[in-house]
Amino acid sequence: MPASTLRAAGMVTLVAAALLGSAYALGRSLVPEHPPQGTGVAASVHAPRYGDQPPSTDFPGPPAGGYGGPSPDASPSAPDQARQGDDSEGPYGAQITTGSARVALTFDDGPDPHWTPQVLALLKEYGVKATFCVVGENVESHPDLVRSIVADGHTLCNHSWNHDIGLGKLSPEAIRNDLLRTSDAIRAAAPDARIAYFRQPGGAWTNPVVSVCEELGMTPLHWAVDPSDWQAPGADRIVDTVLAQTKPGSIVLMHDAGGDRSGTVEALQHLLPELLHRYQLEALPTGTT
Repeated sequence: MPASTLRAAGMVTLVAAALLGSAYALGRSLVPEHPPQGTGVAASVHAPRYGDQPPSTDFPGPPAGGYGGPSPDASPSAPDQARQGDDSEGPYGAQITTGSARVALTFDDGPDPHWTPQVLALLKEYGVKATFCVVGENVESHPDLVRSIVADGHTLCNHSWNHDIGLGKLSPEAIRNDLLRTSDAIRAAAPDARIAYFRQPGGAWTNPVVSVCEELGMTPLHWAVDPSDWQAPGADRIVDTVLAQTKPGSIVLMHDAGGDRSGTVEALQHLLPELLHRYQLEALPTGTT
């Protein structure tokens, strides 16, 4: 075969190879890359603090509102079903009413050095006693605020050490240690305070957490009215929800910590005089005179 023919054939081969390579590269560029799986790396290094935790999706909320509590319409296992109360009780038999015509305001996740004093000042201005469900690590950081809460005649409630919504899924021993650590911090700040109640973070009640809190002499405390002020919906929304849903005997859930609570503070300026016009407001009793 002549040399010129061989050179021509070689050129054709090279051109064909180049075209095939280009086509392959083009095809690869049109296929979307799959993100890496199972890296175990969080999407953000700025994880939310306890007060900004979303509701637990493992514990669907009750129809009347609230976040994280087991739904009465759910189909729990037989042991769980045994702890469900009647219509006057909350999930797993937790308390949701005062047992009288009086209404109880409760404030969760504090104490907070910015918001708790403002809530206390408003309550004092209107002569209202309330119940504060306090988080252990905040109690340890701000014992003076715990003493202020007690000095003003309000009731204290154990709200776990660091607002772990999954607390009820831990072993009874781990739950007991968490609750005892929190109660010890409260008593270190206010030795004479009685801790008669425990509120499960997120309302995510389970049999073990109810059993342990009762074993330690505390009543499981839920709620009947939840304006979702932890989501900061604005003062008007908080006011409208509380006034629409509150009735004689209601326990109302609000927050004095865990995020921006300016809406709650503003809402209280409107709620307190209106609620006092409609109801008697009380701090939940501690079982002492």
